[in-house]
Amino acid sequence: MALRVGGHPVQAEYAATPEALREGLMHRTALAADAGMLFELGEPDIHCFWMKNTLIPLSIAFIGRDGRIVDIQDMQPRSLEPHCPTAPATQALEMNQGWFARAGVRAGDRVTR
Repeated sequence: MALRVGGHPVQAEYAATPEALREGLMHRTALAADAGMLFELGEPDIHCFWMKNTLIPLSIAFIGRDGRIVDIQDMQPRSLEPHCPTAPATQALEMNQGWFARAGVRAGDRVTR
């Protein structure tokens, strides 16, 4: 699915099924430069992520109901450390680590389809 993240084009896989939500980007060894995975999390809540079995470093943007990014965090491969947003989120977008910083995308920027 094509997204715009703070005005930048991104091609994202869409994780909406329970299986896709559980698997995420686990076991992959690479992710294209402007590609990611968008997770549909349901009602606004503090949904947390971890990196068990994920082999590549990622950054995650937690997205609120209004489509604005509420928090961005870097995550390390194979870590069990929980990454939880600072405010309720309905979606999350995982990208290669540092993508948001390199693109100048910050909390408050909008994600659109």
